[in-house]
Amino acid sequence: MRLASSAARLAALLALACVPSHSAHAARIENPEAVFSGLDKITGRITSFEVRINETVQFGALQVTPRACFTRTQEEAPKTDGFVEVDEITLDREIRRIFTGWMFADSPGLNAVEHPVYDVWLKDCKTDASVPPAQ
Repeated sequence: MRLASSAARLAALLALACVPSHSAHAARIENPEAVFSGLDKITGRITSFEVRINETVQFGALQVTPRACFTRTQEEAPKTDGFVEVDEITLDREIRRIFTGWMFADSPGLNAVEHPVYDVWLKDCKTDASVPPAQ
């Protein structure tokens, strides 16, 4: 009985191995610029800002640095994600890392930066950089 079930498992695995594989991963497009939204909880103002990859923009007491921003091709379901680092400038003028990780535009609440005064989340990636490079 045990031998028959093992043989059946082996046959199933061999059948799966013979099935032609299709790419499970959609093509990722690397973009030169990330688009963020930031909420100032004191004023209630939401600001949209664009940042080139590997450059830093200050939003209130936060410094936002995108390291990567990816989208999918037009044929794929829209999916925008970015790897982001966010630092806080403290009242003592020290810089403290408060976030490092992936943000997902489709789920802004999943990995948004939640700070006592500011919230920051990824909105989009841009294929053409409208922000001039830093000097």
